[in-house]
Amino acid sequence: MTYPTIKILPGQDRRMRTGSPWLFSNELRMDADAKAVAPGSLVRVMAPSGKILGVAQFNPHSLIAARMLTRNKDAEIGRSFVALRLARALLLRGRLFETPHYRLIHAEADGLPGLVVDRFGDTLVVQINTAGMQALEGLIVEALDEVVGPRTIIARNDAPSRQLEGLESEVRALKGELSGPLELVENGLTFVADPAGGQKTGWFYDQRANRLFAAQLARGQAVLDVYSYCGGFALTAAAHGAEAVTAVDSAATALELAAASAGRQGCAVEASFVRAEAFAFLDAAAQERRRYGVVIADPPAFVKSRKDLGAGLKGYRKLARMSAALVTEPGFLCLGCCSHHVTMEQFATETWAGIREAGRGGRLIRTAAAGPDHPVHPALPETAYLKFLTYAVD
Repeated sequence: MTYPTIKILPGQDRRMRTGSPWLFSNELRMDADAKAVAPGSLVRVMAPSGKILGVAQFNPHSLIAARMLTRNKDAEIGRSFVALRLARALLLRGRLFETPHYRLIHAEADGLPGLVVDRFGDTLVVQINTAGMQALEGLIVEALDEVVGPRTIIARNDAPSRQLEGLESEVRALKGELSGPLELVENGLTFVADPAGGQKTGWFYDQRANRLFAAQLARGQAVLDVYSYCGGFALTAAAHGAEAVTAVDSAATALELAAASAGRQGCAVEASFVRAEAFAFLDAAAQERRRYGVVIADPPAFVKSRKDLGAGLKGYRKLARMSAALVTEPGFLCLGCCSHHVTMEQFATETWAGIREAGRGGRLIRTAAAGPDHPVHPALPETAYLKFLTYAVD
């Protein structure tokens, strides 16, 4: 099969030689022929030397103009290609987890750039975030049927990043239908999630191991879970011996799902589900001198683009300061950051500064990232997006 050829500019192939799967538009010869290529097309990538480096998906209107699929210059990208990548990812997850509840495809790290697939048993939730993957939607569905055989496939194509690719926002069924929330199993507990109406794909599998670690600190303690979403941290702590748990979120529907999960689990401890804005709740709790043995704050990204970095870092410092003020002495503070624009060093610096501003001391006892079903592409630091810090607070 013949694909158009896109050429890397002289001196602009360094990142490609180190294994990066991305080529930015300013690294490519964006001449009239390149600009005429339809968004999402398959292309062959040529080095400045004239050597063909492999096959990529190309969008001349995107800053990330080319996303490498394979370094095999003769590869043909069809259902078999996608199915092989899916089968490889499925084999890995089968070794990691006992139940079919996990992230099956994590975009570039699983060799399918721009594609995310989360699995909820026989339901798959797909996010297609690039024009290249959108062009392969039919093949993706066929390959998922072949490799996994799901009952339902839901497209959650409503991520803001689609706008950068010139794609419309949509949520629809690609196979079967989903009439409401469904169940998943994580760390041996049953939760209720809403893939069609919740955030992202309906659940954040990336925090699985961090939820379990935080829960192990919670025995006999009152636990506060801020930005709780569907109660993952709070209810895992409850199941591991917490004395009481409080889940705080601004979304009533998320808290309803959390309460439903508590019912499924037969939660035997005092569990409160509070609808409130996080900083307002933390301020009120401080005024009322409430204290918790474990405080967990896992907010949405404060830094969604580089221009937000300064304000976002101040936000993480403020969150650490206000959260640390509510921790018993001694106690534990767990803080999450899901922005790839923030480095682990920056996050640790700001959170420690916030703890100190609260007049508290402590030790950093654990530095963690996402779970193994969210693998990191070794040549793409952006895929190491999640940071999770646990402090023993004095």
